[in-house]
Amino acid sequence: MIVIGYREDLDRALQLRGFDPYYLVQAPAGSPQGRRFQRVADIENAQEILRAVLSARLHDVAGVLTVHEMGVFGAAYLRQQLNLPGHADSASALYFRDKYLQKSKLPPEVKRARCRYVSKDASFLEISGDLGDAFVIKPAIGAGSLRTNIVRTPEEYARALELFPSRSDVEIVGESFVDAPEVYVDGIWKDGELQWSSMSSNHISPLDAVQGGILSAHILDRRLHPELFRQADVLVQKALTGLEAPDCVFHLEAFAQETGLTFGECAVRLPGALSPQVNKLTYGVDLFDVEISLALGEALTQNLEIRTPDRFYGYILLRRASGSCVGLTQQDFERNFQFDEIQYPSSPDAAIGPYGRFGQAIVSDEDELRLQKTIAEIVRFNEVGG
Repeated sequence: MIVIGYREDLDRALQLRGFDPYYLVQAPAGSPQGRRFQRVADIENAQEILRAVLSARLHDVAGVLTVHEMGVFGAAYLRQQLNLPGHADSASALYFRDKYLQKSKLPPEVKRARCRYVSKDASFLEISGDLGDAFVIKPAIGAGSLRTNIVRTPEEYARALELFPSRSDVEIVGESFVDAPEVYVDGIWKDGELQWSSMSSNHISPLDAVQGGILSAHILDRRLHPELFRQADVLVQKALTGLEAPDCVFHLEAFAQETGLTFGECAVRLPGALSPQVNKLTYGVDLFDVEISLALGEALTQNLEIRTPDRFYGYILLRRASGSCVGLTQQDFERNFQFDEIQYPSSPDAAIGPYGRFGQAIVSDEDELRLQKTIAEIVRFNEVGG
């Protein structure tokens, strides 16, 4: 199995299925220990990743997977070139990478932010006239809220553009700012229909997490939010039908406004952070295994019946302790809270991952609202030590 990017939990799932993964990773990312791999300078350069695969002279390749947003186009392109199963239309894959193309293709009844490409020649007055007094500047094909900024003044606009050194007219997008809490739907789409889904709530936005906050989320209880789930099911069906989504595991983000859900963006790949783990713990649905099956062109054999779970799960990406919290240990967390899983390195020099992740934790409760409160208390403990 060719895999674009490395993710330890997907690697374990591939090993359980008996596959020998071959990884393509972007330098200077760390090399997967004990695995075959090649480094490339740009994981989004389709020519470079195809050259890497051809030069490796791989035999008996069963399929291609990607573990992150930046590999979606390349995975489709490799399937096309190597005649492998799964989604192989690299052109249609761009509608799940480029934020302007995606929002432009949505059906008119799907509410979304106004969106346009932003060239370096466009003035603040021009963009604010199109998008409103507050707008967002971000990469057209970005991921993880990197180089994303809310802009309200000409000075903030200039600083946001400085993060983009090239002068490409399709590198940057501007979007009208939607000031509302974020929820996301993780799901399985096959044969043009929603097969299964869950909905989760972020405790802070990914943008706030990139800027120093602690990213955490938990699974929502359908019984407590029936109208929200109804809106989500309608939004997913309309958006993915309009975007002509392939058979996929998807991750769709939306803003929960009083007037209903507003579409944020949708990716056709595994959800990030610990979302696959908390979905499996809550519902028993293994999104890693589904992703592998779709890459092989297999029928799905898991039980995808939507049921009421016994417990709801959530996660926290713990940050390294700083300030008055220096010296915080895993034992300190465990003395104050009950965890289903926790990892918090003893060495202050341990690697820092996306969203400032130094450690991670999973917690659960029979009651969703109590779970939400517990996560908030753990986040505060991580921030202030008590």
